[in-house]
Amino acid sequence: MCPRSPAVNEELRRRSRERLLQATAELVDERGFEETTLGDVADRAGAARGLISYYFPGKRQLLQSAVHRLMHLEIDAYYARTPLPRDGREQLARAIDAILDLTRKHPRLMRQHMANILMTETFIRCPDQQRLAFLLQETMAEFGSADPEADYRMLRALMMGAVVAVLVPGMPMPTDRLRVELFQRYGLPWELGFPPGDPPPTGV
Repeated sequence: MCPRSPAVNEELRRRSRERLLQATAELVDERGFEETTLGDVADRAGAARGLISYYFPGKRQLLQSAVHRLMHLEIDAYYARTPLPRDGREQLARAIDAILDLTRKHPRLMRQHMANILMTETFIRCPDQQRLAFLLQETMAEFGSADPEADYRMLRALMMGAVVAVLVPGMPMPTDRLRVELFQRYGLPWELGFPPGDPPPTGV
């Protein structure tokens, strides 16, 4: 049997990593972070336990990469929905909607992600985080930013704040209201993106 080419090996490694990230997001969303073991992740992904250590230094870093992957896939999916975006304003509206919807649909996963970022001393600049940053920097450039990197950082901070506001135990902010605030910050009309209802919330 002929040995596999480097390209084939690279593709197999990529697929294995993707399965581990997908399994991590699913399990933490279902069970919580503490109740999910690396063995559980390996079993769900159909991979060897040692493969996780090959890619990630620990469980927190694995989850951080898994959620960043989920975020950029969600934004990609929103950008691909018809009708396709015509300009940066529509792209930005869809990016905001994607993250707010992700938080609403997966509160346990997103709550743990935010907690992990604050508890981990080193921010992981993995391929998934870099892909997310690239997407949002491109969006800010299309939006007309003179400094897409700096404006991406501000957008990231504002969206992280919105995510935390949705997830505060006992006194969550409604996503519709947060959407209004973010849209007003960037001068985006309510009807851009994928509004959760016809009119904006009362009193806006």
